[in-house]
Amino acid sequence: MKPLIRVPAGDVPAFTAQLRDALFFDEAALAVLPVAGTAEPTADEHVAAFVPDDVALVVETSGSTDAPKRVMLTSAALRASAGATERWFGGSPGQWLLALPATYIAGVQVLVRSLVGGTTPAVMPQGGFTPDAFVEAARTMDPDLPWLTSLVPVQLARLVEAAADDRSVRAALGSFERILLGGQAAPAGLVERAADLGARVHRTYGSSETAGGCVYDGHALPGVGVRVVDGEVQLSGPMLASGYLDDPERTAAAFTTDGDGTRWYRTGDLGELVPDAESPGDRAFERLRITGRADDVIISGGVKVALGEVERAVRSVAGYAGAVVLAVADPEWGERPAVVVERADAAASVIPDELALLAAATDAAGLPPAGRPVRVLVLERMPLLASGKPDRRALAELVPG
Repeated sequence: MKPLIRVPAGDVPAFTAQLRDALFFDEAALAVLPVAGTAEPTADEHVAAFVPDDVALVVETSGSTDAPKRVMLTSAALRASAGATERWFGGSPGQWLLALPATYIAGVQVLVRSLVGGTTPAVMPQGGFTPDAFVEAARTMDPDLPWLTSLVPVQLARLVEAAADDRSVRAALGSFERILLGGQAAPAGLVERAADLGARVHRTYGSSETAGGCVYDGHALPGVGVRVVDGEVQLSGPMLASGYLDDPERTAAAFTTDGDGTRWYRTGDLGELVPDAESPGDRAFERLRITGRADDVIISGGVKVALGEVERAVRSVAGYAGAVVLAVADPEWGERPAVVVERADAAASVIPDELALLAAATDAAGLPPAGRPVRVLVLERMPLLASGKPDRRALAELVPG
């Protein structure tokens, strides 16, 4: 066992130095836990815990729908993830722009890929993400290398909105060779609008437990296995986490091993493998399609309703691109879907015709009548986690029962 030390992720050079040691030396004396801010932990807070000798990094999950977990990743898993991404890019390293907090796996992986590729990342200033700051950071990047970055949908949406009237934002967006988009499902039409502005965006799927994204545009990265068991998406590969720190029960529930020794991570997401007619060649390859969370399936009037499917349908309605769908209690049906949406005119009431539009959208998506939303909560600002994801636990407390 060895110490797990807290390192302020806001001090990117210092954090990167500690990460480098943990990444390239399998027997490094310390493992790192990135924490928010730039202040050095006190002597009493410096050591967070003790971890197995092969663990290099521990990241805390966002806890958007569940209690946070501390995910343990080995140096081999981190390097495997970075290598798979580089091979997917064609084998040539580029320069990364760090636009996400390094307390989250997507931000950490920007640094890991830079270290593995031997390049120095550009870093956006600390604080809230703005299109102007993105442009300024892009101007510091090496013009002789491909530009790469990783964003969450709320960041890309701000850039797309600003690019409509600002040529500098539009030029910066179009200058990136690849933009990885993950963290949550993108609102309908966002990637297409970004593409119209010249952005080359790739949807990613993964988690801290897979050392970041491991499925790009529905296709597994090299070395990654994907299967669907009883509707649940499961992933395998050398980038899987060791488990959860000091939580053997959760580890045993999330990770399983087949008789042939293949280890799988149970994502808790619902999905399906569908033919991908756009793949090159005569053969149609399978593509992973996520349909929702297993714990977001409600029973409404005896009918199973996947809230993720309801959310996808609702987001196709104008003005609801960033909406969130939650369950609310119903005395007759048991549970019904409710919609939370962000608008500047939060005080405005929602008229019945609007609910009718949402019902029409769920009907058009082939969902049962039990999937029609029965309530809309309009907020002036959606509560978000630091990663940019909606804070669903906070929303659940706001939506009336």
